[in-house]
Amino acid sequence: MKQLALFISFFCLVLHANAQYNKGVEVIPILRTDTNSIGQKIKYPQFLNDEVTIAKVIIHPGKSTGWHKHTFPVFAYVLKGNLTVEIENHKTLEFSENRSFAEVINTKHNGINNGTKDVVLIAFFMGEKGKPLSEH
Repeated sequence: MKQLALFISFFCLVLHANAQYNKGVEVIPILRTDTNSIGQKIKYPQFLNDEVTIAKVIIHPGKSTGWHKHTFPVFAYVLKGNLTVEIENHKTLEFSENRSFAEVINTKHNGINNGTKDVVLIAFFMGEKGKPLSEH
């Protein structure tokens, strides 16, 4: 009986999720996670004036972002190129074109373009109004 109730609950959940948009609209998840790229739990800070910034970030060949950190969640999608991210603990992460990731929080990191074409990211900064997007 429990299995039937679980199946019915799951089926209703799937129907509800698919019924949120009209037919002909596809919703394709790009990233669903509760941790960032090094396993830190994602937690949203409590700000007085929440603000979301969506930015197109272009890193030219041979260039880098410079060492910086974010004090709030940042999510990114690699539109073009391949991004190398050095983490302060000497760990290196690679993010290829059409890949998304949750950036590290309160951890120094450096985004590098080791390729021959621009790296283009769309980044979502879940920050606070009037505050910088990163700290050096």
